[in-house]
Amino acid sequence: MKVVRQVLIIAMLLASATGMAQQSGMVKGSTAEGATVSLLKAKDSSLVKLDVATKSGQFRFEALAFGDYLLRISAVGYRPYTSEPFSLTAEHSEQAFPSIALTRTEAELGGVTVTAKKPMIEQRADRTMVNVDAGISNAGATAMEVLEKSPGVAVDRDGNISLKGRQGVMVMIDGKPSYLSGPDLASLLNSMSANQLDQIEIMTNPPAKYDAAGNSGIINIKTKKNKQRGWNGNLSLGYGQGRYWKTNNSLNLNYRNEKFNAFVNYSQNSNKGFNELLIKRTYLDDSRKFPVEYFDQPTHLVSQGSNNTLKVGMDYYAGKNTTIGVVGTGFISPRKFDATSTGYKRDIDSTLEYSVKTVSDNSNKWKNGTLNLNLRHQFSKEKELSADLDYVHYNMVNNQLFNNYTYDGNDALTSSEQLRGDLPATISIYAAKSDYTHIFSSGLKLESGLKTSFVETDNRADYFNLNSGLWEADYEKTNHFRYRENINAAYATATRAIGKWNLQGGLRFENTYYRGKQLGNPAKPDSSFSKSYNNLFPTVYITYNADSSNVFTINAGRRIDRPAYQQLNPFLFYINQKTYQEGNPYLQPQFTYTFEASHTYKGWLTTSVSYADTKQSFNQLFRPAPGNITILKEGNLARAKTVNLTITTQLNPTSWWSANISATGTYQEVRVPERESDFNSEAFSVSGNINNQFKLKKGWAAELSGNYNGLNRESQFIIHPFGQVTAGVSKQILKSKGSLKFSVRDIFFTQGITGDIKYGEVREHFVQNRDSRVANITFTYRFGKNFSDNRRRNNTTSEEQRRVGGN
Repeated sequence: MKVVRQVLIIAMLLASATGMAQQSGMVKGSTAEGATVSLLKAKDSSLVKLDVATKSGQFRFEALAFGDYLLRISAVGYRPYTSEPFSLTAEHSEQAFPSIALTRTEAELGGVTVTAKKPMIEQRADRTMVNVDAGISNAGATAMEVLEKSPGVAVDRDGNISLKGRQGVMVMIDGKPSYLSGPDLASLLNSMSANQLDQIEIMTNPPAKYDAAGNSGIINIKTKKNKQRGWNGNLSLGYGQGRYWKTNNSLNLNYRNEKFNAFVNYSQNSNKGFNELLIKRTYLDDSRKFPVEYFDQPTHLVSQGSNNTLKVGMDYYAGKNTTIGVVGTGFISPRKFDATSTGYKRDIDSTLEYSVKTVSDNSNKWKNGTLNLNLRHQFSKEKELSADLDYVHYNMVNNQLFNNYTYDGNDALTSSEQLRGDLPATISIYAAKSDYTHIFSSGLKLESGLKTSFVETDNRADYFNLNSGLWEADYEKTNHFRYRENINAAYATATRAIGKWNLQGGLRFENTYYRGKQLGNPAKPDSSFSKSYNNLFPTVYITYNADSSNVFTINAGRRIDRPAYQQLNPFLFYINQKTYQEGNPYLQPQFTYTFEASHTYKGWLTTSVSYADTKQSFNQLFRPAPGNITILKEGNLARAKTVNLTITTQLNPTSWWSANISATGTYQEVRVPERESDFNSEAFSVSGNINNQFKLKKGWAAELSGNYNGLNRESQFIIHPFGQVTAGVSKQILKSKGSLKFSVRDIFFTQGITGDIKYGEVREHFVQNRDSRVANITFTYRFGKNFSDNRRRNNTTSEEQRRVGGN
């Protein structure tokens, strides 16, 4: 409660500050929604601050040093606007601009030449933003591949995403959680084309307005939306070739007039790929010093599938200040997996004792439907209310067929068996939320909101063994699991600028109730569990604008990471004859306290130090079982501490060359009370990425980028260094209405992951490679006709989808 008391103290300071005189300047105004607003020094036009006009076109710069400034506004399809020089002084501390109307370029969209290009990386006070289209090599890539080379983001061999060395990231799409986690989230991101994406927002300590889930922060993936009035569209066609082929295609259409905005977005991608995994297990004696036997298991998997996504929506402008919207999204994603895995058991002299060959023929099909109703009303420029209703439904069918063959040391067949699995699952999510914002004349900004959500999941795992030509139920593996969850939340945030200081304090309350039921079968009894708990999540942000060159920021907060729904299912899941996964109904949520201090110099160099302390930290644990079987299970490891040092810089060595460089050093310590050496760990690791953009003549541009992850250890795992290098080139064609992009990702095929796992008397080494070296060519064409408008669609947020999968 110490942190809560600190937040309350700061909140009282903010409230009392309403009567204090401002010791610094402010610039505010309105223009076209979504426009980029730059505040510049009058003497040399150097950048001071950057903002994007809000939903109603508002922009605001606070805590400004007194001096002479210029205001510059730009938007694609419009002529840039630059104000006359103005001064902020003690006598004139506020500069208010009336509504600034931008002038459309003489040609319509069909003939527009884009006059402004967003940088690859934008650094904001509370987030890092990645502009996807600014990276040439992102054409033809997947959403997961874009994330892999984003600052501070890493992806492990199972597709789990971590941020600055810590897992438990909450991934949102258009301000709404993906409602998936673990392998299911990885599957979704691998099926999404980068052509669908506009921006990626990375927030390590989000404000209280956001759900408290995600112990390492939030990654918000924003898909493309056209914000301009008129009718217009964008067509993208792409083909990629690695060891196997891939295609990425999309079509976006939009029509907008004074009363309505309607849009249709369709994307289709198909691909074939491979995944090669080699596992080498060494079994030690009781002293854990000397090997007694070995087990090697190479696996080769070939997958092929497609994804079709459709998004339709409409906004109705009921009045000047009221917008009502409806958005429907759905996808169908069938996929087929063919794998061959052979395990070789050898004695201490490396003599083959037996081998087990598993040939699997698996397929799954995902269907998803999402409906959102939203309302936004502005009572005035200072007061705004928004509300959202969401319904999300997933239907997943997974069919498995395993053929297992056992051979003796002379390669003679000794036994065979067939196992069939039918694993259907449905997930339904209902959510409602509202947010209210009030900006007082003193500059104090108050935000508050309420949210409730209900989740229902129904998962079956029906397994059958083939016996004398008949399929008989295998009740040792068969299970049926139902789960229900309700989360209720309320938050309040206060923001106030006092002189060179900008203060923000927030507090979020969340009440959680869940109930799980394992339905029995003839061999297993019913079992159930339930839990209810309440939590407070404070956040504090303090920014000090020392001068026009130096900005210091401190923030702190508390977050939660709840287990994925399937991780609570207590029964075993069959992976192959020697590997199972087991749920844990006693798995507890983990809580993380975070603290970060940063310094930004002239907007181009940011240095930050962060500290995170996670209680009840959970992670994937490996344990041995009789018969050389390995069981994977999630468990709470008690405590993990992480310290990060991150340096990010944006350079412009020449007028045609820009570079974004980010490097992170991480120290992590994991401790458990029982002092089990398998789980205790401490390690230092480094990671970084670099992106070079080259603007050449006659519409040509090029990119050279790469990312690197150094040696890392966490609990039972040691992951060896890996990284990749990517290069690309683009050319504007068809009078700049179209573009061609060609890129090669992972040129040197160095993104394979190798590592070691230690559990009990077992030492495991693995090597994993996938179809990561891919050459892509993409054609994009823009068409339509625009006219000016000052409105924008509303986006919403919720939390639960992140946790759907996990198994």
